[in-house]
Amino acid sequence: MAAKRKTPVKTRNPDMIRGIGKYSRSPMYHKRGLWAIKAKNGGVFPRHEPKSKAPAAAEKAPKFYPSDDIKKPLLNKRKPKPTKLRASITPGTVDFVSWEINGVPLRRINQSYVIATSSKVDISGVNVEKFDDKYFAKEVEKKKKSEGEFFEAEKEDKKKLPEEKKEDLKAVDSSLIKSIEGLKAYLAARFSLKSGMKPHELVF
Repeated sequence: MAAKRKTPVKTRNPDMIRGIGKYSRSPMYHKRGLWAIKAKNGGVFPRHEPKSKAPAAAEKAPKFYPSDDIKKPLLNKRKPKPTKLRASITPGTVDFVSWEINGVPLRRINQSYVIATSSKVDISGVNVEKFDDKYFAKEVEKKKKSEGEFFEAEKEDKKKLPEEKKEDLKAVDSSLIKSIEGLKAYLAARFSLKSGMKPHELVF
């Protein structure tokens, strides 16, 4: 049941009895001021152009889904942005790990997982000219494997590091160790947080 109005609706033409108003059409024409609106617009009532309808969708979604799974490319609205290094990461900042000290190979590390320290070392003696995006790029296999080949590939050992990259690792490590002679114990120390310690407030 609809709720009753607290305040009655006011009208210019109250009903004398149900369905019959107090004023006729002519008095209401003057009472509502329609004559002034008509005179203001050159004796014609103003007409408003209908609003343009929104363009209909080119393709309407089907009512029923197809029985076969058809892969459709997902719409990617992300725009590629160039990667920017954090202000705390500058050439020579101690935020790297070494194969000889920590057992970490020569590889790229996301800067989100790196804690930059306040220590600085001279790395002018380390030659890193050959290490670019192509050097660290992974080989993509385009061939599709059958079910049998897939399970056989799981049994095979993982690919070994090429000898060329092993030699590059030794060359970088040997020249890097000379620059961090006094920081070996510091870099080899195990890092851990205790209760109440906030990593973003620590200074290394």
